[in-house]
Amino acid sequence: MESGNYDNLNEIATRLRRHILEMTARAGSGHYMSSFSCVEILAALYFQEMQVRPDDPAWPGRDRFVLGKGHAAPALYAVLAERGYFPVPELMTLRQVGSRLQGHPVKSYGLPGLDASSGSLGQGISTAVGIALAAQLDGADWRVFVLLGDGECQEGQVWEAAMAAAHFKCDNLVVIVDYNALQSTGTLDEIMSLGDLRAKWEAFGWSVTEARGHDFGSLQDALAGARARKGMPHLILAHTMKGHGVPFIEGNLEYHSKPLSADELAGALHALEVRH
Repeated sequence: MESGNYDNLNEIATRLRRHILEMTARAGSGHYMSSFSCVEILAALYFQEMQVRPDDPAWPGRDRFVLGKGHAAPALYAVLAERGYFPVPELMTLRQVGSRLQGHPVKSYGLPGLDASSGSLGQGISTAVGIALAAQLDGADWRVFVLLGDGECQEGQVWEAAMAAAHFKCDNLVVIVDYNALQSTGTLDEIMSLGDLRAKWEAFGWSVTEARGHDFGSLQDALAGARARKGMPHLILAHTMKGHGVPFIEGNLEYHSKPLSADELAGALHALEVRH
């Protein structure tokens, strides 16, 4: 995609949010707020940055992706469907018995494009570090991307993995933190402050860039910087808003995982069209 031309990506982001609303409403559950905050991040990765082949999802040369914040699975499922890994109508089977689309990603269910199961917070980055190390040992040039929640960074396992990645100079690893500053029951600072998160990652030996997480130009610049940096793992702090895209949901913890009523769903879908 041509640098600086983001109209198509913005259209994709609107479709992803529509899918997320419709599939979680159909399921009667699901984390649409947490999914909304990472829509642009996932669209930038799958439609612009990552080397993938949806028609050959097991292609050995592909870049790998791990969703650390596994509760945002609806966003990942939506982007995989839009990218062509599986038919869009399958999104409406979210959380159904026998569906490949469960509340958290499960690799053993055979969903094309899914590189790892996730959902237990803190384990995603550990998985990604292992994958990155395997690529190094094989002399492969593909990269590994992992999306963490900011609250997920309260998990000790995250920092063990961060230390290991820096020690082994995993410059093929890019971590993106969805920094929306909200958790299920309050703000990040109220529950457990992370302090200067950038300084923490830098102290662990990482190269760090900050980006506006709903701005494709800012994300593109940050990803380009990560691509160019050698000899150390890279982290992007993506400043986002939980529920971004629908005004009555944005930053409103009442909607953390509350099923939308029919009227609320209609209002949210209308808000997306107006905003777009």
